[in-house]
Amino acid sequence: MEVQVTGELEAKLTHSAARQGRDPSDLVQDVLARYFEEETRLVEAMKRGEDALQRGDYLTHEQVGQRLKRFLQS
Repeated sequence: MEVQVTGELEAKLTHSAARQGRDPSDLVQDVLARYFEEETRLVEAMKRGEDALQRGDYLTHEQVGQRLKRFLQS
């Protein structure tokens, strides 16, 4: 697969790969893999949040503020 990027993005990629002593293609592979792992975690977290909301397992804005205030006073 080939991906076209802007000249500016290519320069940043080349510079970052050089700083790390890596091949730009390997860096792109790692960045994309991390992106998709993070996307999966985000979707799973959102699903857990939606499930909790449907169960009625949530805090109101006021409750969050109270807990945060207690936490900061500790």
